[in-house]
Amino acid sequence: MEGSDVKQVIVVRTDLKMGKGKLATQVAHAAVEGFVRVLNEKPEIARKWLSQGQKKVVLKVSSLNELLETYEKALREGLIAVLIRDAGLTQLEPGTITCVGIGPDYSSKIDKVTGKLKLL
Repeated sequence: MEGSDVKQVIVVRTDLKMGKGKLATQVAHAAVEGFVRVLNEKPEIARKWLSQGQKKVVLKVSSLNELLETYEKALREGLIAVLIRDAGLTQLEPGTITCVGIGPDYSSKIDKVTGKLKLL
């Protein structure tokens, strides 16, 4: 099909200057929410991702606009993408968009969206 390699990508905003614990929690939320959506909507890809070791890559953008552009581009490519909003209980205002989870899906499809972004 699209190739055999399957991965999940989480894109994080660096402008929020989240602490390490907060950032890790937001990335975890994106990974779980994205996987659950894929499991329900594309179960064959979810199974393949699980069997391949659950590859995840965390990338960065420097603004909300860049994050939203990445999210919209992922949706246009037919990828499952989830926006993560913080509950506002600690460091951020309620509803602050912190990151986007993309996939899991075929790496070749995700790379069309995130291939130029840098690792966190």
